[in-house]
Amino acid sequence: MKQNYKKTYLSFISRWQCLVAMLLFFSLNTHAQGSKTITGKVIDETNQPLPGVTVKIKGSNLGTSTDTNGVYTIQAKPSDILTFSLLGSLTKEIPVNNQVKINITLVSDNQNLKDVVVIGYGTANKKDLTGAVTSVKSEEFNQGVLVNPAQLLQGKVAGLNVTKSGDPNAKPSTILRGPSTLREGAAQEPFYIIDGVPGASIDLLAPADIENIDILKDASSTAIYGSRAANGVIIVTTKRSKSGQSRLNYSGYAAVEKVSKKYDMLSAPELRQYLADNKQTLNAVDDDGSDTNWQSLLERTGYSQNHNVSYGGAGQTSDYGASVNYLDNKGILKNTSLKRTIVRAFLNEKFFNDRLKLGLTITNSNSKSSDIYQSQALPNMLFYLPTVNPFNTDGSYKENYNRTGSGTRNPLSIVDNNIINNLNNKTLINGMAQVNIIDGLKFTASVSSQRDQNNYSTYLNSQSGLARGVNGQAQKIDVLNKNQILEGYFNYDKTFGKHSLKLLGGYSWQEDRTNDGFGVTTQNFSNDNLGSNNLFLSNPTLLSQITFNDAPISTLRLISYYGRVQYNYNEKYLFQASLRDDGSSAFGKNNRWGLFPAVSAGWRIISEDFMQSVPVISDLKLRAGYGVSGNSLGFNAFSSLLIYGTLPGSNKFLNNGSISNAIGPVRNPNPDLKWESTATTNIGLDFGLFKDRITGSLDFYVKKTSDLIYDRYEVSTTQFFLPTITANVGKMKNTGVEFSLNAIAVKTDNFKWTTSPNIAHNKNVVETLSDDFYKIAAIQTAQLGGKGQSGNFSQLIQPGYALGTFNLWNYAGKNAAGVSTYINAAGQTIATQPLTTDAKIAGDAQPKLIYGWANTFNYKNWDLNFLVRGVLGNKILNATKASLNNPADAKLQNIPRFTLGESFNDINAYLISDRFLESGSYLRLDNATLGYTVKPKTPAIKAIRLYVTANNLFVITKYSGLDPEINIGGLTPGIDNNNYYPKTRTFSFGASASF
Repeated sequence: MKQNYKKTYLSFISRWQCLVAMLLFFSLNTHAQGSKTITGKVIDETNQPLPGVTVKIKGSNLGTSTDTNGVYTIQAKPSDILTFSLLGSLTKEIPVNNQVKINITLVSDNQNLKDVVVIGYGTANKKDLTGAVTSVKSEEFNQGVLVNPAQLLQGKVAGLNVTKSGDPNAKPSTILRGPSTLREGAAQEPFYIIDGVPGASIDLLAPADIENIDILKDASSTAIYGSRAANGVIIVTTKRSKSGQSRLNYSGYAAVEKVSKKYDMLSAPELRQYLADNKQTLNAVDDDGSDTNWQSLLERTGYSQNHNVSYGGAGQTSDYGASVNYLDNKGILKNTSLKRTIVRAFLNEKFFNDRLKLGLTITNSNSKSSDIYQSQALPNMLFYLPTVNPFNTDGSYKENYNRTGSGTRNPLSIVDNNIINNLNNKTLINGMAQVNIIDGLKFTASVSSQRDQNNYSTYLNSQSGLARGVNGQAQKIDVLNKNQILEGYFNYDKTFGKHSLKLLGGYSWQEDRTNDGFGVTTQNFSNDNLGSNNLFLSNPTLLSQITFNDAPISTLRLISYYGRVQYNYNEKYLFQASLRDDGSSAFGKNNRWGLFPAVSAGWRIISEDFMQSVPVISDLKLRAGYGVSGNSLGFNAFSSLLIYGTLPGSNKFLNNGSISNAIGPVRNPNPDLKWESTATTNIGLDFGLFKDRITGSLDFYVKKTSDLIYDRYEVSTTQFFLPTITANVGKMKNTGVEFSLNAIAVKTDNFKWTTSPNIAHNKNVVETLSDDFYKIAAIQTAQLGGKGQSGNFSQLIQPGYALGTFNLWNYAGKNAAGVSTYINAAGQTIATQPLTTDAKIAGDAQPKLIYGWANTFNYKNWDLNFLVRGVLGNKILNATKASLNNPADAKLQNIPRFTLGESFNDINAYLISDRFLESGSYLRLDNATLGYTVKPKTPAIKAIRLYVTANNLFVITKYSGLDPEINIGGLTPGIDNNNYYPKTRTFSFGASASF
């Protein structure tokens, strides 16, 4: 029976194949009658051949494509029309007539490419957007020594404030449209999407692999990402191959970095003279005749290099590519560095006449960072006496542990004898399948897995002043974090007459497993040779000398349903609405799910008939939108649960003869805990003038965040296990205006000048911290410490004021004896240290204006780019200057030149007060690049560009510290407290080549 069935089946297939072959032959033969051979060559605007161009006979499926030399051959009749098409180029149609050789030039469709903006789960033409979205292309990115892709956007996007010190291992702080949470870390950062993968690590990408970055600002744009989009969404699209082309690219640079500014501390002779003038002398142990510049000993010239090689290609049914990036960034402080290698590869293939598309992308980032104990090295580098040699005569590090006050540790010893290393390996695998079901309807499925392996190790050797008498202390922490995402969504696009409709519907599932690993600290090694490489060789004498890292494994899940509708009538009236329903295991059982709606509309005024009488205006669109997005970032799976653990300060105890940890409740449960919600109203205007020689946008927004989460609300221990609980209570508001402009100021045959200024104003205010049940008047923050000030707070969070509001003692000048005086709460002037209740509100750290101004000049093969950026109206507390300004302790610590103008009798000079609250405004020439492009006549080389770049050329500011670009993230923005890794000035030479 099986054999008969098989014979019948084979016979049917054979007959079917014969029938298809006959029909195909008949079709070809019919067309061939009266046809002739047409040949030709297709080139681009630079006369380079274009391979892979599709050449088809209009109205039929007959066609071919150009070879690697741009040459094609096709059979066509005189009445036929040939169409030439290539992705990224304008399609051309040429009638055959009596021609037998047809050569054409395809022109790049640059305008259409620039107008495409990536939005959530799709793309849109910029003219059809109804929300506040800014797009930055790769040619507009900042250049220089950039260790994080967020630095590409510094000064480029209105309302986006990106700040970073010179530390190669520190991530930049990124705040969009002001702070909107009382939490730190990821909770304040925008949400990143990389090639459609939500929550992917931005550290996985090399800047050279990024094609463009789209920033979604308002909730009408971000609400499609629900509970993670309250701080905005940054969508990153990586480079892909163009159809019909193969590419090989190299880019790289070598750079030199130097400290842009140092603290002006006294030299040893100057300090001795200052003390002698005030009838003081150093202790013999603190003066061996040396003149040591500790800043020079710890700082160095940093050398960096970066290399990126990529290749790829694309045909009619597939595209592929791969890249390798290597970065070696040596910091300007000794023993600080970052080495990173990123490998990326992708493959996309189409099947079944383009009905099915399969894609796979694999990215791996492997980095090794070295660091120092900055909290110890940075202040001691300034405080430590210059009258001491770094070494004793036997070569050991000179220390004086009996000295009191600040600067009690040899800073060179801190750097050389305490090692911090971190090995990080990130891998992201993303698979995609897209099915074109019917015309206009497609389904996309995406599966991604991200692994983040951290191997952190420290070793404080036997000479370390930070671990005295323990014969070496080692720590190892190995942790694996895993993230898995499954998404599936339908897109339906249909145009009928004057109506255009786009529909989206989808489902998302995500699981995050964190802290899968261990950490242990031990001590007492026989020698320092192995460092932390073999903890078995430690010899602790007590159980308390071995401690384990307290970071339990947790699993968090997120399930979402989402939909969106976009409607366009006659290219005039635009409408968009979206809804996302998110469920998260991080929140209380009574509030696991949340709805995030958004609606927006646009009116393309330029399309109205009456605008034809205003030729100077080439584009005009009015936008308005309202939406709600959430903030669930930065939570673990235990946020709302009753947690048992070991309370701080608890001791071990004997339990039936065995030593056990004391265990009890460490977190109260809150079944009502939910995510923070941010509702944004945005009104915008997009415009173009003089045939779009000038384009720009103006946006006004009100951004209100409710259900702010704070983890220290006081509760009664008669109702709860602990006196504090994590709860949603507060409200915060940001109100702002943004303006951006792009203008082709000059354009001739050989010269072009493009200028792009942007400016943004934001006002932040905390509206409330209490409700009917949870009561709190204010939250004190910024406990900076310092001599006699360990219990003081320098900032507070209070309704009616901005986050980062300073609460300081009121400086009233010096009295006749030269002693600093202050005004107390009763209004009296006192010459003694004030009480904590004498502090008064004295401004805040939030800038009033953020601005950037980018310029590009092109003259023949030369190009010059520069960026000016800065902020206005913010305050910085220079606590570093306050603590250094201590004349009475000049026998114990070094002092800055500023202190020479102080009275030696001023026992209050160092107290942190509004005397040291300074303007944080600045204008910085952030980067400038001069380049020259060579276009050889050989077809094998498309272009070679050589360039030189300088970063942080100068800064104009009244701030007296190292640099006014102080971290603006976290709950204590705008504070310089002996912890600023010096900013660098960088000069780099680079080259890029396209083959």
